[in-house]
Amino acid sequence: MNFDFTDEQKMIQESAKDFAENEIAPTAVERDKNAEFPTEIVKKLGELGFMGMMVSPDYGGAGMDTISYVLAMIEISKIDASVGVIMSVNNSLVCWGLESYGSDYIKKKYLIPLAQGEMLGAFALSEPEAGSDATKQKTIADKDGDFYVVNGIKNWISNGLSADYHLVMATTDKEKGHKGISTLLIEKGTEGFGHGVKEDKLGIRSSDTCSLTFENCKVPVENLVWEEGKGFNFAMNTLNGGRIGIASQAIGIAEASLHAAIKYSRERKAFGQTISNFQGIQFMISDMAVKIDAAKMLTLKAAAFKDAGKPFFKEAAMAKLYSSKIAVECALDAIQIHGGYGYVREYLVERYLRDAKITEIYEGTSEIQKIVIARSLLKD
Repeated sequence: MNFDFTDEQKMIQESAKDFAENEIAPTAVERDKNAEFPTEIVKKLGELGFMGMMVSPDYGGAGMDTISYVLAMIEISKIDASVGVIMSVNNSLVCWGLESYGSDYIKKKYLIPLAQGEMLGAFALSEPEAGSDATKQKTIADKDGDFYVVNGIKNWISNGLSADYHLVMATTDKEKGHKGISTLLIEKGTEGFGHGVKEDKLGIRSSDTCSLTFENCKVPVENLVWEEGKGFNFAMNTLNGGRIGIASQAIGIAEASLHAAIKYSRERKAFGQTISNFQGIQFMISDMAVKIDAAKMLTLKAAAFKDAGKPFFKEAAMAKLYSSKIAVECALDAIQIHGGYGYVREYLVERYLRDAKITEIYEGTSEIQKIVIARSLLKD
């Protein structure tokens, strides 16, 4: 077992770190306050190849492995988890899904601009009555000649306002239950396609989240992804890879929390010495470091399994479950170490906590991850 990264992986990690510190950090605080989408930053990420990292160069991507993607996601999310989730959705949920299951037509028309960062994607599965139970899709797509006519509502859609292309799960055959769900690629601006107001969120405020509405929205049949009835499988397979991205995002938040705690403990004095000399503080910092390393090992294992072509459902679920848990714990510990200063916006650790919580919820709640893990262990 080799724990060393390749020179290329190290280069990608360093490139992401440099970009995050120099291009993302200067505006992160203001964008969080104003809930401002980082349009120019996303464009630059695309130019550097970070929006289609794992896509083949044949379709405009960087052709990198999943481990490189994990390393880049950690560095970006360490500075701004909002940018991290935008990058994760486009890479893990949209580009990967289209490259794996899209037709040649879809790959050439849609995947290439997505992988090159010229366009942005969104993944629309959740509905008002279909969250953790994704089998209960109420959005309907009725076939009418050369088109599907889509009616319904999606909610909690990351990149919902800013995305150019949306992967939408809709029921094409009510009689077949979850085997009657299909995936359609719907372009922004299509007649009958609208969206709700931007959600005013606790965290990851610089990314946009909104509901989508479809009212007799006509989608060409060639925009069907994979086959009719494969939409639920598409969503589950795609989310499996997405969980590696969210685990990486969570690790980035946890690392930022640790670094902030170490820095502050070395500067803050109490009882005639820096608080870094107090055993209680040292215990908290050491616990944070151990948790982060454990989360990294789980996430890199899932990434390595994915790159090797091995099943990685359980590994991805474990990585997301644990990484999201420790992101919240590390952010809380960082606030505790900062004392009252940790509770105000002047210091960044309060944002880390606000950003961390969503990693336990989206792309499958922690409870859903436990179900995935248990079923994998208990199956015959």
